[in-house]
Amino acid sequence: MATVTRENIGLLNDKITIKVAGADYLPSFEKALKNYSKQANIPGFRKGMVPTGMIKKMHGQSVFADEVIKAVEKELSNYMVNEKLEIFAQPLPLAQSEGPKIDMNNPVEYVFDFEVGLKPSFSVADLSKEKMTRYKVTVTEEMINEEATRLQVRHGKMVDREAVTEDDNVLNVVFTETDANGNEVEGGIKKDNSFLVKYFAQPFRGTLTGKKKDDVVNLQINKAFDEKEREWILGDLGLDKHDEAAAAKFFNMTITKIGFVEKAEFNEEFFKAVYPKKEIKSEADFRNEIKEEIQSYWDKQTKNHLQHEIYHVLVDHTKIEFPESFLKRWMQTGGEQPKSQEEVEHEFPTFANQLKWTLITDKLVQENNLEVKNEDIEAFAKQQLFGYMGMTMQEDEQPWIAEYITRMMKDRKFVEDAYHRIQTEKVFDLVETKLNAVEKPVTVDEFSKEAEKHQHHHH
Repeated sequence: MATVTRENIGLLNDKITIKVAGADYLPSFEKALKNYSKQANIPGFRKGMVPTGMIKKMHGQSVFADEVIKAVEKELSNYMVNEKLEIFAQPLPLAQSEGPKIDMNNPVEYVFDFEVGLKPSFSVADLSKEKMTRYKVTVTEEMINEEATRLQVRHGKMVDREAVTEDDNVLNVVFTETDANGNEVEGGIKKDNSFLVKYFAQPFRGTLTGKKKDDVVNLQINKAFDEKEREWILGDLGLDKHDEAAAAKFFNMTITKIGFVEKAEFNEEFFKAVYPKKEIKSEADFRNEIKEEIQSYWDKQTKNHLQHEIYHVLVDHTKIEFPESFLKRWMQTGGEQPKSQEEVEHEFPTFANQLKWTLITDKLVQENNLEVKNEDIEAFAKQQLFGYMGMTMQEDEQPWIAEYITRMMKDRKFVEDAYHRIQTEKVFDLVETKLNAVEKPVTVDEFSKEAEKHQHHHH
């Protein structure tokens, strides 16, 4: 009769000893040999007629060892279920100076030692006691004007112009690398481009006024463009944006076309082009729609920021003890690739934080009965599809949408990923209800600085 004993060997670290005697593994060993003889293909014998004695002689030792190990694993598994042991990862075999020598000719009592890392009991940090801020970005008239103008240009009409007259002229150009005297460099860079006159540096723009199609201007990138545009132009020319020598190169810029975008007028045709699914009749309604879109975008950003804050508060303020020595041994030997002690020491702080977050979310899910249902995953698939396609949720859904969702529900990786993301979202939604967060109106700049400060603090 097998016996199982358990003793504590460290913080949340126990040793489980399994002893198995002949009665625990011999019956299954005999049965396994008989099954083997029925299946074996050995020359000179009909299938299923190989004598058990021959099988025992040829394969007995490996079958015997398998059955002993199976008996041990069964006892270990039953013990953990009966004792309701909450453990990390899998039990690790303990290294023994004198390991049991399994010998089918000597069916004695065998002893195996395992160590387990026990999950700790803990309380999740009380968020109602934490000082938290819920930022609300204020959408200004300037932001609405900027977006309205961008949409007018995007839906506007390009017309040709005789000469460069204003900052909003569009130039089609060809850059050709030259020397300082404007002579073309053999094998040098040659590249088409297109941009607005206002992308040039302010002092340089004056040299372009009055220029016509086929006119050529010799320039240096570092003098013709300010830093932001300069980096973009250098990248487009295949040059290193940090290379000062590259920025000082000379180019002939040949103007091949001068254009101007006539902005779309504020009328129902324009409103329909921008928002085909909405009934927008007036400029006021149009501006209101833009405001809602901008607000929605910044609400998502501030929500993400708050969730980052919540994550760090929960991880930093929830006290959880770990069986550190067990987890480090498991990291060394339990993965697909063995790791060195140095690798484990380097990776452990990040690993422990991830483990802490997993324990916290598991506890919140169990205590609050948070469920992810099939319909949640289906809704997630639909939302993702509509996001990719730039569609809006419609009443009259086409059959192909249902087919797509059915297909995604059979994709195990998608379902697992969706399940995890939905569960995390449900955890954050729950936790947000427990906050005593103060709402604070901020400008885009103020919020961006706050978010940046937060990123630096935690990385």
